[in-house]
Amino acid sequence: MTLQEAEKLVKKCSQEHVLALWNKLGKKEREALLEQIATLDAKSLERCKAALKAGVAVPDTSNGKAPKVSVLKGRKLQEAVAAGEKELAEGRVAALLVAGGQGSRLGFDGPKGCYEIGPITNAPLFYFHARKILARTIRYGAAIPFYVMTSEANNEATVRCFEENDYFGLNPDDVFFFTQGMWPGMTAEGKIILDAPGHIFMSPDGHGGLLAALKRSGALADMKKRGIKSVFFFQVDNPLVEIADPAFIGHHVLNKAEYSLKLCAKRDPLEKLGVPMRFGGTYRMVEYTEMTEEQCYRKDKSGKLYFLYGSPAIHVFDRAFLEREASRPMPLHLAFKKIPFVDGKGALVKPSEPNGYKFEKFIFDILPNAKSVTFLAFDQKEEFSPVKNAEGVDSPASCKADMQGKWRRWLSEAGICVDENLPVEIDPVYALDASDLKSNGLCLGAE
Repeated sequence: MTLQEAEKLVKKCSQEHVLALWNKLGKKEREALLEQIATLDAKSLERCKAALKAGVAVPDTSNGKAPKVSVLKGRKLQEAVAAGEKELAEGRVAALLVAGGQGSRLGFDGPKGCYEIGPITNAPLFYFHARKILARTIRYGAAIPFYVMTSEANNEATVRCFEENDYFGLNPDDVFFFTQGMWPGMTAEGKIILDAPGHIFMSPDGHGGLLAALKRSGALADMKKRGIKSVFFFQVDNPLVEIADPAFIGHHVLNKAEYSLKLCAKRDPLEKLGVPMRFGGTYRMVEYTEMTEEQCYRKDKSGKLYFLYGSPAIHVFDRAFLEREASRPMPLHLAFKKIPFVDGKGALVKPSEPNGYKFEKFIFDILPNAKSVTFLAFDQKEEFSPVKNAEGVDSPASCKADMQGKWRRWLSEAGICVDENLPVEIDPVYALDASDLKSNGLCLGAE
């Protein structure tokens, strides 16, 4: 892009101030700024401005109803597992990981997926996800293509992590990296924020940005070419997740669902999990911040929480549904944040109070568009222990304890008692469950 083309574009978008400090920039800074300006889209900026004018709406959730949540047992569980195993064996399942975040909240300078979480090996989060996919690939004799959504900030480091670890045993041809979109930060008046004289402040467009990114990158086309029907979606910070769980895949397929969600019972009424609710004939995800106090504590006739189940963002999507939704614009969510900016003279200012807005899209906003939806319950201690905070709840310490608790239960089922003071770690390729430990000869009395 030339300077003249950039001037024309920013004028069209009423953002002429972006080039106000042009004369103070060096050659490389000018080139970088022109590259950023080239990514600006007038229609998208108008959407951002419209969102600012509309403000942060507080949705009415008063008439929301709890959804029907399935619990698989006995024959239904067997049927679901059989159906899921068939899909896996015939190569119709893909894994989709959202991994655009950094580990800054953990005091880690790098992609969160590179954060070391192995209790003994210090293996990174990526290791446990990739090895589970590899284990299922080996078990069912068919590839499970692995689509990894990164961000501009961490894509290079993420790819390098996989390369340096030989893709954790996966075939590189079955791993597809793609970056999510970026949106410029804006003032309340709709002006793009510069965080350096020659740089526009940009932030990732949220996990909902994966739809446009899947289409833009060619990942959706790749899925279709491979014959993928079901796409297992999960987030990078949860090493307990059972990736491509046959029962979940089978439940999704048997119910001919476009969107399936795994839900877990909340540990307390105020746990920070989104809650799916039914509104008439459709479903919508309600953020915990949108629920009234009465809804949080409401009980059913048996004395249990009425809105018992929350979503930890473990989903299965029908690929055709993702293709359809990728062509639709998604709602924008506003986040009022402290954003560093440059003043009229080019000096950097670090505000002490929020001064600008970031724009995000959430994947669960496509829930109302699904023609068929299913909800499946799971045990939180078995499949959900995220690494979000440096200390306390949902921290590396709590996650490692939960990982080892799960492995100890497997060992116990195999007849092995392990000293509680002795750390435990099991490679997913060696065992995905207790039955694998037994079939691999790790049981009481085995050499």
